This record gives sequence, structure tokens and C-alpha cells, in this order.
Amino acid sequence: MYKMSTDELRELYRELILDHARSPRHFGKLPEVTHSADGLNPLCGDKLKLYLRIGDDDRIQDAAFEGSGCAISVASASLLTDTIIGMRPTEAQSFAGALIHRLTGKQTNVELGKLRALEGVREFPSRIKCATLAWHAMNSAIRQDKVPASTE
Repeated sequence: MYKMSTDELRELYRELILDHARSPRHFGKLPEVTHSADGLNPLCGDKLKLYLRIGDDDRIQDAAFEGSGCAISVASASLLTDTIIGMRPTEAQSFAGALIHRLTGKQTNVELGKLRALEGVREFPSRIKCATLAWHAMNSAIRQDKVPASTE
């Protein structure tokens, strides 16, 4: 059985980030929104608005985002929307917590799947805030916070 090298894995993940940055999934305003939040990363100017539709079955039926930012911020928001659709809000918040812990260098037992691509930001500490902005905004949307989510 062939096992990928660390360099091959890095290249695969780099390609995933670039793909989601160039062609973000679920980009645009979501109709019939039940929850939303703004997010701001003052350090590099990333801005986004995250939209969620949570159904009567307490599951995230749809998610989308609008905004502008660096490639990592856009890719992270795109990956977030792909990941959380179908989850219960509490599951999405737990997953977000695990991802943020992993990106800040702490260990978790949660399997991140393709979101491991974001782990590369650990080599660039100033980019961690770019990668976590959408996840902070998602938490704010679920809590229905009135204040924009910030990475500061």
C-alpha cells in the first residue's frame, strides 16, 4: 500500500485551500435565514457575514457567507459551510471548538477530515485568525449575538 509523504500531503492540502479560495462553496446571501452574524479580523481586514438556516428538527439545513478577505479566510468559510450543513448547532459549536484548538496548537481527538488543510496556518501565527474568523462568526450566529464576531 502506498503512503503519501508529508510533502505530498502538504501539496494536496495547499491545493484544497486554493480551490476553496478561488471557487468558494455556498458564497452569497442565503434566503430564509434564521441565524446570522458578522465577522471581522481587524489584523488583516477580513470581513464576512455568515448565514444559517436552522430547521425545526434542530439541524443546520443550509449555510452561506458573503464578504472579502485573504485566501485562507475565504477558504475556511467555504470549508465551514460544507462541513456544518446537516449538523445540530451544538455539534457545529463543538467541532468549531476542536478546530480552533487544533489550529492554535492544542491536541484534540476530533477527526477533522479535509479541514486538516487549515493546520498549515500554525506555521504562520498571524494567519490563525484568518482561518478561525468564520468559525467564531458561526458560534456568534448560533448564540444570536448582537455584536460582530472578532478575532481580537
